Amino acid sequence: MSAVLTGRIIAAFGRQYLARLEDGSELTCLTRGKKSEVACGDIVEIKLTGDASAENGAQGVIERIAHRRSLLHRSDAFREKLIAANVTQIVVVVAAEPSFSDELLARCLVAAYDQKLDVLIVLNKCDLGEAAAAARRRLMPYSAIGYRVLELSAKQDISPLRPFLSGHTSVLVGQSGMGKSTLINALLPNAQAATREISSALDSGKHTTTHARLYRLDETSSLIDCPGVQAFGLHHLSFGSIEQGFVEFAQYLGKCRFHDCHHTHEPGCALREAVAAGKIDARRLELFQQIAANKA
Repeated sequence: MSAVLTGRIIAAFGRQYLARLEDGSELTCLTRGKKSEVACGDIVEIKLTGDASAENGAQGVIERIAHRRSLLHRSDAFREKLIAANVTQIVVVVAAEPSFSDELLARCLVAAYDQKLDVLIVLNKCDLGEAAAAARRRLMPYSAIGYRVLELSAKQDISPLRPFLSGHTSVLVGQSGMGKSTLINALLPNAQAATREISSALDSGKHTTTHARLYRLDETSSLIDCPGVQAFGLHHLSFGSIEQGFVEFAQYLGKCRFHDCHHTHEPGCALREAVAAGKIDARRLELFQQIAANKA
């Protein structure tokens, strides 16, 4: 009878995964069937299928995924993309240059709210003078409603970020060009070497990236890095879930004249009245309207 082992998925590419076992060793494994529902960060049970003494070493098949604390994913009308499982915090990286998408940021925050994740917004490249000042102004509405915004320059000093990662399994999300790779390499000087080892283990060196990679920071803290995202579909969320994900709307929900108000043109809309009174940022309502109208 083949041994059943427990491990944590630390890298993924297609249906092929790398798991770190309870003894610290690593094992390549596959899923049964063509469809994969495994995410980086998952705790899984694996049945050995190969002989460790053989030329290619032991391999495994994932038999079961343990109950997840959280699952961050994005979706459109046709498919969903798993990002990371069992994380406790999302770190959204934006930058002074190039300009970041505030709609993508808003979408990430809605997804985080849905999964009850802590949120940290990191403004990178804060040393870039006027560009940093402009980015800071764009983030002021987020600070005003309680989101933590940390300014730093990953190329100069990464130390301000470390306390925010302590005790968390954080997932790092951001558009391409925000300096996420610089941030990872500053936090984890051996990350590139670890990535090469993972690519070698998965025989995926020809691929420039995997879906996500998990790095261990210390005994209580881990960091999952994802490829740069340009879109964050929320097709899997209801209209009501998106409403709730705009946290500053909470005290106004249910107070519109019409119970099925979409907060666009209806008379007696509590959210639009709050914007007119300066109690809700106008751009945030606009973002909500955009996302609710096009969840993908």
